[in-house]
Amino acid sequence: MPFVLGLVCIIVAAYFWSARARNARVVAEDLVGMAGDVMIAARRFGFRRRANIHPVESLDDADAAIAAVGIAFLELGGLPSVEQQNALIRSLQSHLGQGHDQAQEAVILGRWLVSECGGAQAGFDRLARRLYKLRGHAGFEPLMLVLRDVGQAAGNLSPRQSEALAQLSSVFRLRQV
Repeated sequence: MPFVLGLVCIIVAAYFWSARARNARVVAEDLVGMAGDVMIAARRFGFRRRANIHPVESLDDADAAIAAVGIAFLELGGLPSVEQQNALIRSLQSHLGQGHDQAQEAVILGRWLVSECGGAQAGFDRLARRLYKLRGHAGFEPLMLVLRDVGQAAGNLSPRQSEALAQLSSVFRLRQV
């Protein structure tokens, strides 16, 4: 009897460890797939990471910067829902003239840029400043159109989102009337 019990314990332990190894492989494949998606999106927008320069400062595409500010704005309100992300993609399509695939890739690249900034608040600030450097005052209107659509999809704006909108006037050097 102890021999059978020991054999059953060994079989259960082997199954447990094989299941853990299989799950670890699936997680690793998912991470590699995500990294591949970011690399494909970066190539499409001509993004090249430069040594000793923050990735946001390497960004040369204003449309990708608008998408990144949009995803940071969404994340300021908490974890974005699928509907909110779809609203951002639709808004990028309609206001920036991007195709569906290009808008999705811009959001993927934007999410990566926000994570490289260390969070939604820091990402929003840094990406908005980069957009101003790329387009100047001309970048404000398309950005606000996208943020309006995102805000409508989110329903009520969170206090952090309201503060971020107020901060845009100083980033874009708009006069207070």
